[in-house]
Formats: sequence, structure tokens, C-alpha cells
Amino acid sequence: MIKKVISRIYRIFFNIIASLFPVKKKSVLFESFNGKLPSDNPYYIYLELKKQQLDWDLVWGVKPSLYDKAKKEFPDFKFIKRFSLKWLFFTPRSQFWVFNARMPHWLKKNKGTTYIQTWHGTPLKKLGLDIETVSMPGTDNSVYKREFIFESSRWDYLIAPNEYSKKIFKRAFGFKNKFLDTGYPRNDILVQKKNDDNYKRQLKKRILGKEDGRVILYAPTWRDDYFISKGNYKFYMPFDLEQIVSILNPSDIFIIRPHYLVGDTIDITGFERNVKVCLEEDINELYLISDMMITDYSSVMFDYAILERPMMFYPYDIEHYQEELRGFYFDYNEVPGPIVTDTPSFYEQLKYFCRTGLSREHEGKIQAFNLMFAGWELGDASQKVSQIVKN
Repeated sequence: MIKKVISRIYRIFFNIIASLFPVKKKSVLFESFNGKLPSDNPYYIYLELKKQQLDWDLVWGVKPSLYDKAKKEFPDFKFIKRFSLKWLFFTPRSQFWVFNARMPHWLKKNKGTTYIQTWHGTPLKKLGLDIETVSMPGTDNSVYKREFIFESSRWDYLIAPNEYSKKIFKRAFGFKNKFLDTGYPRNDILVQKKNDDNYKRQLKKRILGKEDGRVILYAPTWRDDYFISKGNYKFYMPFDLEQIVSILNPSDIFIIRPHYLVGDTIDITGFERNVKVCLEEDINELYLISDMMITDYSSVMFDYAILERPMMFYPYDIEHYQEELRGFYFDYNEVPGPIVTDTPSFYEQLKYFCRTGLSREHEGKIQAFNLMFAGWELGDASQKVSQIVKN
């Protein structure tokens, strides 16, 4: 009861400050995935603004549990704990919000605040208002969609990575304000470094501690119905790690990149030499060090296609996912790589890649896919967005 009262008082004070006080000029609050470590599109916009040595107050909001880690890993960044007193006085007076996920609906936006929503992927799965049945615990269709419409009405700008996404965002988010047709800031580095072998070796040394061996990245999608209880989710491993390691060469690394809500539930005990769980690392750096990516319905396929490297698709629950859970926006058979739906086929396809690499058929599909979904990715999105902030 005490916690509820304190929370209520906090919300009232936040909204009073947002209503009565002017914004602090040249102040920007960045947050990634509701308080995770700096990453994704906000991170690259921040780096661009920082690089220009402006006399601005650039601040990151992070969860209290990650504050010490954030200070250690990013010593030159300025951090405040989410929902702390400092956050309470800074957030409603920030001139800019730069976020990549929805904020709590009770936060009142100051009339002087410009909210730049970067979002975090090109949609394959249906989202927002297009979802027919919401299966996340603690909400229902009407509440979820009502809050989504309210949230998108607060966005002054929304970044679109391509024309395909722009059309979907407009409808699925009910978005009526201004699009930024820039491509994603996080993808600038993929465009700039995709053929830089020296940069790749440096990243491998820093992330994995070595430069030799191939790297295979497994980046599955988030599944709405893999929860134990409200706010308590689990990760399902659709293969046997012993089988995976037996297929790899001794120097190869199999990286698992899970959704941040289930990262702590993965057990790789006994396979640490060849298997890594990379939860906090910048996903772009994982793309750049990998020689192949395995996914299912995740939007990572659209970003990874920029590198024109092999992809394999393992939608082991496709019938349930496509028809009952979320649904797709386009024909899944058009993905740029082989599709396998059972474990034996998955192992065989992995063996095929380890022996021969990418077939010419799939090289052509990746190039066509890249042309369709990455045509706006020119390597300068961060500059374009930061220029809008400065102007």
C-alpha cells in the first residue's frame, strides 16, 4: 500500500512539473528499451551529437539495477536512474526525448518537449493496432490498442527505415505526425564497416577474446506467449547444444542473442567454450563479427541483409505463430535464405553451411531483399536525425 501511495505521488509530481515548468533548452533524454544499457538507434544518435561537441546536456536514463554497470562500461556518459528524483526533475523538462520503445502512458509530455521515436525494427510480425489478439499477460485487446494510440500521438517524429515500414507504422501505430525517412541510425555502421575486415577482427578480439574461427549468430524473435507469469518470461531452446557444438569446428563460436526479458533464463553450462550468450552487446557488433545468422521471425533479418551474408531461418512453430499468435505482413517464403522447420533439418542445414557456405540461389535472394528493405540505408541517418535536433 505504501509503495502504491508513493508511486501515485510520484506520478502527480511528474505531471505537475511537465504542465507548469518550461523545458530546459538544449537538454536531451535518451533511453533504450525502457532503461537498458545504451544501444540501438538512440545510442547512435547520441554518439553523433556527442561527436559534434555541442554545449548540450545529453543524459541517459537507465534502470537502477544497471546504473553501476552503465557507469563502468560508459564512463564518459551521463546517467540518471529511471524514476529517481533526478529523473523526476529532468525528464518532464527535457527539450528532447529520444526513445526506441513505448514509454509509460501516465507520463505527461511537456508542451515544449519534442519526442523523437526511433522504434527498433522493420516489421515482419504484425504489431500495434494490427494485432488481432493480444496474448501478453496483464492486458487485453482494447487496453493495449488504446494505450498504443495514445502513445503514438505523443511522438512528434517517427523514424522509418524504408517505405514498406512507413506504410505499416502509419496504420499500425495510428501515427499522424511527421516521419523521418532516413533509414535507421543504428545501421550506419553496417553500411560503413561491412567490408572492413580489420574492424571485424578488432571486434572479435574485444567481444570473444580471439580473432580465429567462424561465428554463427542465433537471434530469435520475441514470443508474446512464452511467459510463466506476468512479467516473468522464459527462453525456449529449440535445439541441443551438444549437437550444435559437434557440428562446429573447435575454434567456432555459436552466439545466442535472446530478447532482453529472457536472457537470464538460458543455461549453457558445459558448452561455454563454443557457446556464448550475448545479451548486452551492441547487436550491430554481433552482426559484423558473424559469418552467418540464424533467426525465425525477427526483424534482425532486415538489418543483417545489409551485410549480404548467409542467413538460415528456423521457424519451428510457424503454424502457431503465423495463424494464432501474431501473423505476418508478407509471404514468409520470401525470406532470403533456406527455411527449416524441424530439428533434423536444422542440423543438416547448419552442417551444409559449415562445409560449403552460401549457395548462389540465396546470394541473389539476399541482394533483392536488401534492395527492397535497405534502400534508404546510406550510412548517414545519425547525421540527418541529429541535424533535426540541432535545428
